Amino acid sequence: MDFISPGARQYKANLHCHSNLSDGRLTPEELVRAYREQGYSILAITDHEASYDHTAASQPDFLLVTGYEAYIRPSPDCRLDHYGPEIHLNLLAKDPHNTTLIGFDPKFCKYMPPEEAARREKAGELGPRRYDRGYIQAFIDQARASGYLVSYNHPCWSMESQEDILSCSGCFSLELFNTGSMKISGAEDNVALYDAMLRRGKRPYVHGADDNHNHHPFGSPMCDSFGAWTMVLSEGLSYPAVIRALEAGRFYASTGPAFTRLSFQGKRVLMEFSGAQRAIMHMSPKWALNLWARAGEPFDRAEFDIPDRAPYVYFSLLDGDGRRAVTRAFTREELGI
Repeated sequence: MDFISPGARQYKANLHCHSNLSDGRLTPEELVRAYREQGYSILAITDHEASYDHTAASQPDFLLVTGYEAYIRPSPDCRLDHYGPEIHLNLLAKDPHNTTLIGFDPKFCKYMPPEEAARREKAGELGPRRYDRGYIQAFIDQARASGYLVSYNHPCWSMESQEDILSCSGCFSLELFNTGSMKISGAEDNVALYDAMLRRGKRPYVHGADDNHNHHPFGSPMCDSFGAWTMVLSEGLSYPAVIRALEAGRFYASTGPAFTRLSFQGKRVLMEFSGAQRAIMHMSPKWALNLWARAGEPFDRAEFDIPDRAPYVYFSLLDGDGRRAVTRAFTREELGI
């Protein structure tokens, strides 16, 4: 089985992005121009509780994905508590023209003009939001029923307990890397949480995103653009093809390195990649197989054998600057071993 075939097309994507339609600094047009110039092919402008269809700005070599970021806080007035938990979810629309608002509460939908919000279709429980697990699960379920792929955003920044995060079901992917959170605190690498989810039998995919607001200019050390991304393994750059790839988990997260091949031949794994200092096959936090560069010279190929007891495997690369790429997990059943 080839997860990544040699020479397969890969489309660089930022699936979490904010414009001046919520609390970002740049216009949607400026974001499209900046990300296209940086070699991206896919951008989801996911403003806070502000669902807009930007797909008219798509070009043959650049696709806009419709979506928005929903958030649920303990405060009924949507006040930010720097010392307390909350949950943020990205809702990516399977239909490019779907701008349905889930669980509409005007106190949370504070960036969208009221007359604009009034024109949106609405689904789920309307009125005050409640920060409790039952409400949160019902919100996720309604978003999925309304045609959205739901991802769990920046769990470190959100400060939810691991048990609360593990209680959620229905999120297709976990935001493994988040540039904005890394700029704030240096902490938004969620590989340990991903391992905990896998050990509990949960199988989300993993992706990287900027969560950029661009309050600092390009080139500034605090600029939150172009730091983490998702490489989408789609058969083409059409909206349906990209959504199919996301639904099927045909993507991986990166802050630098790139996989160019990931093939499974029974228990044998063949990997090729951009130059790395380290390649890892993960099986648990206590058990992984490693290959290191010799004398510090980057290498671009690795082979591993999956041990009999490994319940799942996933793969990561590290380059000389500490940047990483991480794939989703593959179970023994999926690999037929």
